[in-house]
Amino acid sequence: MRGHRQGVAPQSAPVPRARPRWPEVSRDQSKKCRQPGCCPGDPVISTPTYRRLLDGHGWDIPARLNMAEEVCDRWAAAEPERVALIEVAGEGLRQTTYAQLREMADGLAHRLVAQGVGPGDRVAVFRSQSPWTAAAHIAIWKIGAISIPLFTLFGPEALAVRLADSGAEVVVTDPAGVARLQACTSSDAVRSVEGLQKPPRIVIAEDTEPGPAFETRRTGPEDPAVLIYTSGTTGNPKGALHAHRVLRGHLPGVEISHDLMPLEGDVLWTPADWAWIGGLFDVLMPGLWHGVPVVAARMAKFTPEECVRIVTQASVRNVFFPPTALRALKAADVRLTGLRSVASGGEPLGAEMLDWGRRAFGLTINEFYGQTECNMIVSACGAMFDPVPGAMGRPVPGHEVEVIDHDGRPTLQEGDIAVRRGSASMMLEYWNNPEATAAKYRGDWMLTGDRGQRDGAVLRFKGRDDDVITSSGYRIGPGEVEDCLLTHPAVASVGVVGTPDAARTELVTAFVVLKPGEDGSDATRKALQDHVKTRLAAHEYPRRVHFVESLPMTISGKIIRRELRRWATEGMT
Repeated sequence: MRGHRQGVAPQSAPVPRARPRWPEVSRDQSKKCRQPGCCPGDPVISTPTYRRLLDGHGWDIPARLNMAEEVCDRWAAAEPERVALIEVAGEGLRQTTYAQLREMADGLAHRLVAQGVGPGDRVAVFRSQSPWTAAAHIAIWKIGAISIPLFTLFGPEALAVRLADSGAEVVVTDPAGVARLQACTSSDAVRSVEGLQKPPRIVIAEDTEPGPAFETRRTGPEDPAVLIYTSGTTGNPKGALHAHRVLRGHLPGVEISHDLMPLEGDVLWTPADWAWIGGLFDVLMPGLWHGVPVVAARMAKFTPEECVRIVTQASVRNVFFPPTALRALKAADVRLTGLRSVASGGEPLGAEMLDWGRRAFGLTINEFYGQTECNMIVSACGAMFDPVPGAMGRPVPGHEVEVIDHDGRPTLQEGDIAVRRGSASMMLEYWNNPEATAAKYRGDWMLTGDRGQRDGAVLRFKGRDDDVITSSGYRIGPGEVEDCLLTHPAVASVGVVGTPDAARTELVTAFVVLKPGEDGSDATRKALQDHVKTRLAAHEYPRRVHFVESLPMTISGKIIRRELRRWATEGMT
């Protein structure tokens, strides 16, 4: 592969401070890294308070803005030999500098233009973690076109739906993706997808040869740049269209969730695929923006053993672990040393997982919250404040997040979690879906679709709007019941939903995957029910407990609760 050089150690040049810059603070607020034994010899760093961050924040978004310049061109001009990416290749590492990354992106941009791609056109990126994946997005943005990340494990129909909806006529992929893309028009089911008239033109990134420099198009912060499809637990996925400002909107949340990243020596990695907003804009692009090396090491299947190998081999210091990955590490009793920060988002973790994280990593896992439509809007930050058990964190500076009532007014009662217009990470619209776009807002507030409650400075997640269980007059968040059941030694994973009941409206129903060696007996069922009764509340215990071999999950690792409800209704357990 072109564009790499052999090497084993990430470069360690000083990392510039993030923008927007944290407010200056007095020296009596300074402290060393709070993670015990994490950073021996680290200099004393100045740690701002959360209130000072809120008071001092202002979006630094210029009139001319193109993410290709932000994450590649400016670094290639200023520090061309700075390491941008570290690819784990077998037992070795391959490093890609910013100069090499720009060369790759420029060559690919010329090829795409030759294919007829112009400003505003949609180009899909059907690849997993690799330097060429980063180069593909950068090349598309250089042209002024719109990139569409696509997950490599999508089947033909899932690919066809997204290609048809977006109108993408070109796909950047690798040799392994060619056959899967060609299958998009090879079956009757796929051919029936409205709007997919012909197979897309395929560009294999690795075939790109070096060429002349490509002049990045002058774009503004509101110009469209990326179209990311929601995982969607109901109906077809919707495409969230984001502008070039979306990366600036992610930076504060990424920095906070990684305990005020960047610090010298930081190296980022996530097992989450770069096809999702969590991998692409919570890790890859913020790392490139900051000049923090990003590790490319996508596993075919997550295993604790391979995870430990990657973290150790690539000297990873900062990780975004989805909750599913954390649960797998916990089940395997993994211990990881040398990490400076661990962030997690997608589902609430609960006090038990946070306690385990302190034992396993020697630090506090920082939960963050957001969604494809407006991401990184709430976060914890162990470097600034202690986490509140059961809470997902505080609003990130720059994002006004509230719990609102039906009239769009902030409330201290349970309500809809919403973010006010003006957040830089907020989407422009749903692609070709004005009705869904309009339904997403209540006045000046974008609805997340989640229910929550404010508790002082922090926000508590209660559940999806359509997942909250109403039983005997109580409103019960399924996440809370799941967190409690996960503390039982027999439980490996669990999903909780409400199922219809004439007397109580709904019954709390749990689908439980047991750990190896545990039996799904009536005695185990009663033990789990008593566990919730005594540890949580009597009205919240699961009156129905089904033992299953696995849970239905979206490809981004979230439980598909509507499928669990179908299982309960149709007796498919």
